[in-house]
Amino acid sequence: MIIPELPSYLSSLGGEDYKGLIIALFTLSAGLSRPFSGKLADQLGRIPVMMVGAGVCFVVSLLYPVLSFVGGFLFLRFAHGFSAGFTPTGASAYVADIVPFYQRGEAMGLQSLFGSLGMAAGPAIGGWIASYWPVEVLFYCSSFTSIFSILILLRLKETLTEKSAFQWKMFSLKKDELIEKRVLLPSGILFLSVFSFGVVLTIIPDLSTHLGIQNKGLFFAVFTLSSLGVRLIAGRTSDRLGRVVVMRVASLVMVAAMLAIGFATSKTILLCSAVLFGAAVGMYSPTTTAWVVDRSLDQFRGRALATMYIFLEVGIGLGAIVAAWLYDNNPKNFPLVFFFAAGVAALGFLILMGTKRDQKIKYPI
Repeated sequence: MIIPELPSYLSSLGGEDYKGLIIALFTLSAGLSRPFSGKLADQLGRIPVMMVGAGVCFVVSLLYPVLSFVGGFLFLRFAHGFSAGFTPTGASAYVADIVPFYQRGEAMGLQSLFGSLGMAAGPAIGGWIASYWPVEVLFYCSSFTSIFSILILLRLKETLTEKSAFQWKMFSLKKDELIEKRVLLPSGILFLSVFSFGVVLTIIPDLSTHLGIQNKGLFFAVFTLSSLGVRLIAGRTSDRLGRVVVMRVASLVMVAAMLAIGFATSKTILLCSAVLFGAAVGMYSPTTTAWVVDRSLDQFRGRALATMYIFLEVGIGLGAIVAAWLYDNNPKNFPLVFFFAAGVAALGFLILMGTKRDQKIKYPI
């Protein structure tokens, strides 16, 4: 909801040179919190972890208008990342707990479908709000939506059967609790895929303005909507043909999307590129999550998903930093940024081509 307006808001505070940190700080704190959220999800339960994330989102969004200076804004972006560090970990583990393994890809597709609906509505509504009201109103509306997440969580039944009582020593992590080695391959592929996502989040608002698109959330709305139907199809296909096959196609489509954006010289071309980008995201998002759950042990499911999200946050954050550095607030550098992202996505495809196909899942009669 707020992402499309953040670059211009930061510039209004005098911090246009720090645009790359808008996403980077958010993903940094999300990544740092993942090992803790994974451990807590496996010991305390999925719902408490999701509640922490929703609560952070509610409080931080209220504080953006209060800490309206560059340092305060950057601090809040870092704090806001803890919401992403906790809620998705708990939510993905919860979904994996309640569905049979042979429908795992389809279930992850359904979960990501609802996430996409929020990501489609958010930027479009956020851009509309910012067009008519001060940006402070946008922040308050963003905070208000978090309340609905909390209300839903209060009605859910915990799925973790063997829970432990909270102890402060749970925040002490051993070396083997930081990363789940069993899921390094799918997590690494995800890193190379979401690098482009970090580039898009950072550069598309400026590129939209450059091409004369008034609503900077339009690209985000189009790519998210284009991913909606793809998510369910991709999830089901990965259940039948395997995760690696779907990920190969997703990587190729991501390369095409980045090249198309790099060549975009009009609103029409950019929005067509958004459709391609949405298709790629719609394929790799549920497939990677299902692939990670496939390779993890049940008792360490939270840790495995946390590992995946660490790679996701690092990929997005690094993409944002590199994009801001290559762009350097110079419109002539738009093609360079997206061609570089295409190269990173192509590396993921090459690795997948050398990866042995996983076995097809046998369905019960």
